[in-house]
Amino acid sequence: MSKVKIIFGLGIWVAILPYLGFPYSLKNILFSITGLGIIYFCYLLYRDLKVGETEKKTFDNFSENSNFNENETKFQEHANPNEKEI
Repeated sequence: MSKVKIIFGLGIWVAILPYLGFPYSLKNILFSITGLGIIYFCYLLYRDLKVGETEKKTFDNFSENSNFNENETKFQEHANPNEKEI
């Protein structure tokens, strides 16, 4: 059974638990155990999501910096074609 289906089932359990007629002390224990179960399965889903995100990240907003230096040197070559570098 997938983790998402388990969390969905626990959500349904939480929705119907108040109407099942359990005594208050048992109902509080069941709500606590159910809440801990939801937290556990959500953490497992979060961990699986983070494992899938380990690929290399590139930031396109910084990609222009390398082109800027290349364009600047080309501009200087075209601006002063008669000058020679020493």
